[in-house]
Amino acid sequence: MALHMSVDIARDSEVSLTAQIQRFIKKEISEGVLHPGTRLPSSRALADDLDVSRSVVVEAYGQLVAEGYLEATRGAGTRVGPHVGEEAVVPALLDAGRGPAVTRWDLRAGGRNLPAFPRREWLSCYQRVLDAATPADHDYPPPAGEPALRTELAHALGRSRGVRADADSIMVVAGFGHALGLLCAVLPWHGVDRLAIEDPGHPGQRRFLRESGLTPVPVPVDDEGLDVDALAATGARAVLVTPAHQFPTGVTLSARRREALVRWAEAVGGWVIEDDYDGGLWYERTPRPLALQRLAPDRVLYAGTASKTLAPGLRLGWLAAPDALVEPLLRARARHDLGTETLTQLAFAELLRSGTFDRHLRRLNAHCRGRREALDEAVRRHLPGAEVTGRAAGHHAYVRLPRYADEAALVTAALGRSVLVRGAAAYHARPLRGAPALVVGHTHLPRSGVAEAVREISVAVRR
Repeated sequence: MALHMSVDIARDSEVSLTAQIQRFIKKEISEGVLHPGTRLPSSRALADDLDVSRSVVVEAYGQLVAEGYLEATRGAGTRVGPHVGEEAVVPALLDAGRGPAVTRWDLRAGGRNLPAFPRREWLSCYQRVLDAATPADHDYPPPAGEPALRTELAHALGRSRGVRADADSIMVVAGFGHALGLLCAVLPWHGVDRLAIEDPGHPGQRRFLRESGLTPVPVPVDDEGLDVDALAATGARAVLVTPAHQFPTGVTLSARRREALVRWAEAVGGWVIEDDYDGGLWYERTPRPLALQRLAPDRVLYAGTASKTLAPGLRLGWLAAPDALVEPLLRARARHDLGTETLTQLAFAELLRSGTFDRHLRRLNAHCRGRREALDEAVRRHLPGAEVTGRAAGHHAYVRLPRYADEAALVTAALGRSVLVRGAAAYHARPLRGAPALVVGHTHLPRSGVAEAVREISVAVRR
């Protein structure tokens, strides 16, 4: 295979051709033009392209290999070597914790904590979409999203979550982070410069909000969910909540607090952002609470995502907005992107329309319920005095430890047993005053793996 590479050399320069080739390749690597693993032309091919002696290129390559810029492997040619560049940019809403390169049990909550993706069903829906696609389906999508998907979402959300929204009030977005970014751009136009958030809550949201121009205002959470009286005392006019399954404690916002939150929003002319981040994943016999949005569709923005039920890599979410915010959100989006990828939207619409998504959710719930039961049993058996609290839902669980436990020491000791887990302190904006706890992602493990990971934690406790 004759590869080609553009190299800038000057034959009338006082610098030798070998040195010029070396400098050029070094510069391209350091500036990120040539990436690690990029295969370069053979010395013979590059010499022919540049019309220079092959020995010139051989010498240049040899020196770059010696300095670590290139790697040469017999039979595999010459490639750009691994090199240390600038620190990678990590989105604030992702878990940026740098754990060890290899641990046997990774119990962190996050995108990696997922069971298998339904490949066959997704491929079948995608194929049907491709077979039926018209030229219009390959054009730029509407900013609000494909009408077929917004219609299916309106049907599904109304049926399963009680959301009061039609297709015109739903926007398809690239995950919850995208929706939150749009809201951070729109809310200041409505006099909102501070956004209340749950404490404990998502560790990346505070940074995300600050970098988006809003001031995060932590509000405490107790066994009934968000403390609405404490929210009212902050003077904030917008709040972000996870009412069905609070992250990370797992508590559900009580009926009393739900009514109080709606009254607060109406009294201050404010907004409630409802993040139903793991909607559809519910393992208890009692039904999952219906969406808060149904109580006040003109004050509550309902956000959902496929990240926890399909895969975060799809970058697929939705936002049901009050009429007053639909047009501002569309205008804000038009300044930043040209919509969410069409074929993925249509494939998800087909997944919903055909009932395939509901069948997938039933299988996923059965799988995850078994892991949650295994966690409950393992904690009872191996961690005396500890308790799994909150509702049985989602991909993580909140494990309260005895009050005498040293949370930080336990997390460190567990790492020594090859178990990577986060303590509750990582999720608090203020110093942790309540009982120490662990936030355990577990649904991606086999049942035996859940028990073994907890058993290793118990060994760390004893030591």
